Amino acid sequence: MSPEYAMFGHFSEKSDVYSFGVMILEIISGKKNISSHESHCVADGLLKFVWRHWRDGTTLNTLDPKLEENYSNVEVTRCIQIGLLCVQENPDVRPTMVTIVSYLSSHSIELPSPKEPIFFLNHRMNPIVAHESSSGQDVNSIPSSINDISQSEFYPR
Repeated sequence: MSPEYAMFGHFSEKSDVYSFGVMILEIISGKKNISSHESHCVADGLLKFVWRHWRDGTTLNTLDPKLEENYSNVEVTRCIQIGLLCVQENPDVRPTMVTIVSYLSSHSIELPSPKEPIFFLNHRMNPIVAHESSSGQDVNSIPSSINDISQSEFYPR
């Protein structure tokens, strides 16, 4: 789920691009993008995990061990870079799906360098999620939004 949708309820084509980027990174790493103590998940979150390896130049350490060297280092690194470009915080800097298809189809196109993605499940979303209850205690809850859609029910005559 894109950060702009999770925090503000805004949905656009760039929200789909964000989800596509997460899916690419999940497939390559063999891990889910959730914070969990289960062995198939990354404790700090997939985006943070992949970003740290990208930043440190150890990108291939993010790969699913089940791939067993059955991949091209250049292609996998390019796919990780595309995934990171798709999960940029600002939707305006995420590529379009047409651009992503051209990135995947042609190795002659130079990819831009990704910036650090938003880790909204870890530290940036906390101020939105945490609020004070009526008793003055901090309460963590799932963020919600006001829905301005009305629902009509029709009954036969």
